[in-house]
Amino acid sequence: MRIIIFIIAFLCLMGCKAKLPLTTATVVKEKELKKDSIVAPKSVLIPVQKPKDQFDLNFKIGQMILVGINKRTSLSETDSLRKEIAEGKMGGFIFFEKNISSTNAKENLKKLILDLQSRARIPLFMSIDEEGGKVHRLKEKYGFLPMPSAAYLGKTNNTDSTFYYTSKLASIMAEVGLNVNFAPDVDVALNPNNPVIAKVDRSYSAIPEEVSRHAIANIKAQHVYGVKTVLKHFPGHGSSMTDSHLGITNVTKQWSFVELIPYKDIIKSGNCDAIMTAHIVNCRLDTTCLPATLSKVVVTDILRNILDFKGVVFSDDMQMFAISKNYGLENAIKMSILAGVDVLVFGNNVNASDRITASEIHAIITKLVKSGEISESRITESFERIMVLKEKKVN
Repeated sequence: MRIIIFIIAFLCLMGCKAKLPLTTATVVKEKELKKDSIVAPKSVLIPVQKPKDQFDLNFKIGQMILVGINKRTSLSETDSLRKEIAEGKMGGFIFFEKNISSTNAKENLKKLILDLQSRARIPLFMSIDEEGGKVHRLKEKYGFLPMPSAAYLGKTNNTDSTFYYTSKLASIMAEVGLNVNFAPDVDVALNPNNPVIAKVDRSYSAIPEEVSRHAIANIKAQHVYGVKTVLKHFPGHGSSMTDSHLGITNVTKQWSFVELIPYKDIIKSGNCDAIMTAHIVNCRLDTTCLPATLSKVVVTDILRNILDFKGVVFSDDMQMFAISKNYGLENAIKMSILAGVDVLVFGNNVNASDRITASEIHAIITKLVKSGEISESRITESFERIMVLKEKKVN
């Protein structure tokens, strides 16, 4: 309780910033880009026509699941994914470089996404990690475009450049049907030797306010093309010394409250669509020392109640070793949902024996609800937030 009071006091001292304005040049560019000939109605999630209370529990659970599609670059007529989609076993997919064809990449990716959407009762999240720099799937070698890193753009100290480059990227995402981007990364580069953030140029700056400025420019550029954005990695991965892909990452000693500032700024600005949790342990925030993804203190008490975030919370990949090697599949799913996570991400970037289908995840959640370990009202809570995001107009 003391730490929560301290966080409230700290954020109050920082002041409630008004919406961060872009420069006049950026506003002009934004208006011009809205008139751009590249539009993508297929990528914009359309309103759900069916009243929310008419969706059954099976469908609601499915909306909480987002999976990778292994090495598929196309979908056959007999592909098992078609049946799973029709049965409502998932609410979306995540794409990686392995899902991009070496030839006719744009056309094939667009067809793959259209094929996946074609069997869905309501539009699916079609997501990707497109930060630029080293986290860039839509590469120039496949006929897409180069995209500078966040660190490069941060050093330019010009949000016009951030808006310009992100707009070009967002136009391509929208054109092929991608409607959710797990970006921008709003981690503050407090540790220059951080192997997963600063060392690979994923952060805009070591100054939180600079991170906020560039992130808002990034988000506005994506919104021009109807692409929804997911901030990451809450409550801040910028001070970490190890990589949570490989195991437990404990930031207790080096984490700083300033890592919350970009989240506070962007939520207050009205530009925050969704947020992704980190698998980091921070005993200063949660004395039980649970990874943030599994922590009700971090997700519900801090993110929702203190920072007043009402939107969708995505997990980081639940197959990263920080979770998968320490908490067990069923237990991790249960804990993350009870913590307040709305969408569970399983990228399937693992050995074939460790891959999991949406149906298998769905069965686990269904079992937890039937046993009373997770209430049906908790599922409905997430479902309603997900529907709001899917219906949200951003362009």
